[in-house]
Amino acid sequence: MIVVVGGNTRNIGKTTLVCDIIRALPEMNWTAVKITQYGHSACAHEGGDCGCAPADPACPYALDEQTAVDSTDTGRYLEAGARHSFWLRTRAGLLAEGLPALREVMSRAANVVIESNSVMQFIQPDLYLAVVDRSSGDFKLSAQKALTLADQLVSPNQLPQAVARVRELAARPTA
Repeated sequence: MIVVVGGNTRNIGKTTLVCDIIRALPEMNWTAVKITQYGHSACAHEGGDCGCAPADPACPYALDEQTAVDSTDTGRYLEAGARHSFWLRTRAGLLAEGLPALREVMSRAANVVIESNSVMQFIQPDLYLAVVDRSSGDFKLSAQKALTLADQLVSPNQLPQAVARVRELAARPTA
């Protein structure tokens, strides 16, 4: 199963929802992936200039596996019970450059949960949950583009209902 969690702004509950999904369904042996696009003087992760860029400026992306629990989003995924946790970083608008590495990770995973809006341009998940706060003045362009693809819009106070939707989908018999 592939679940994508997106949202219209930073600090809205996307990572919390990913962690709630992992915690609620440990038997799914989740591989969790955080996707960050950086550049144009703004980072989807930090909101301004940041250290998201790969160490080698010639490399168009970086994909790192998180191996220890810490306060980062990918560390939180491990704390929640993810079997594997990765952080894919690409320059803004160049997510396609990192897709082969992402697809390789996904091919080895039992089930995948991805925190990203932009990935919706390239994959068709089993479920796309969009965390949306309509009162927020910030509305990511990637969220605007992907919002029409959402299987469920989730307000920040409805995260348990979104987890229930994943549980329901996971319980369906496969053909």
